Amino acid sequence: MTYVIIHALAPIFVIMLLGFFAGKAGMVDNKNVSLLNIFVMDFALPAALFSATVQTPWAGIVAQSPLIVVLTGAMWLTYAAIYFLATSAFKKSPQDAAVLTLTVALPNYAALGLPILGSVLGEGSATSLSVAVSIACGSVLMTPFCLLILEREKARAAGENSGSTLSMLPVLMWRSLKKPIVMGPLLGVILSAIGIRMPELLLVAIKPLGLSATATALFLTGVILSARKLKLNAIVGIATITKLLIQPFIAWGIVLALGLHGSVAITAILMIALSAGFFGVVFGNRFGVQSPDAEAVLLLSSVLCILSLPLFITLTAGS
Repeated sequence: MTYVIIHALAPIFVIMLLGFFAGKAGMVDNKNVSLLNIFVMDFALPAALFSATVQTPWAGIVAQSPLIVVLTGAMWLTYAAIYFLATSAFKKSPQDAAVLTLTVALPNYAALGLPILGSVLGEGSATSLSVAVSIACGSVLMTPFCLLILEREKARAAGENSGSTLSMLPVLMWRSLKKPIVMGPLLGVILSAIGIRMPELLLVAIKPLGLSATATALFLTGVILSARKLKLNAIVGIATITKLLIQPFIAWGIVLALGLHGSVAITAILMIALSAGFFGVVFGNRFGVQSPDAEAVLLLSSVLCILSLPLFITLTAGS
């Protein structure tokens, strides 16, 4: 099992390392990655998420509702706790806290979901559906929280509105929904719900763009990291422990509360037990927010999940 996890993590580290090397060697300007960021956030990732959601049958999404409840509950509780801790105890700015919190709360479904779940439950349509639903759940129900905070602080910095968050909410929600990274998966879910099938030619046309999403995002993350110095501190340690240990046990608690068992319970816990995702770091860079804490959590959780994932795979074996 350790080999399977290392096998799944290897592409992440190799691609991030290539980006890191390209940035350090001056092959890519690591101080100005706006073009690469636009490609990832406005084209590649939205195409991948749209393709995954629009091809997921609505009946399959509805059948996965227990999984959605567990994932959403674990992500939201983690987001609320880490955001409060970062802003209250560690006095982080709202932007920095939002990027860090999204990094911690949203697991790396896209890169690790299928390899890990496939190795435990076997590869098949049911496994692929669970991963697709997990990705859609994170994109539609998790990322808007971070976008709302980043858009709010951006508006305040520009002097556009100095009112309360509640008064700014309609405008902020509209700005967030307009982002391709949110609109892509949301549109896919809506089309799936009303039963509209996309032309095969369209799906084939955007498939190469979607396939490049994860690799390009990881390369971009490596380039971003090449311009930083890894810093370890208390909040990085707390956030990493929360991601790898506390959040999976939160998911386990929800599973027990709902009386779930079998493959649904295993899927929910293992999906949450994955290492931190790269969305937070990439989102932050798009808004000009640099979060060394989020970057450190991303790296540490990716390395240490080699130890934590086997623990939860073993613990859920009898579920």
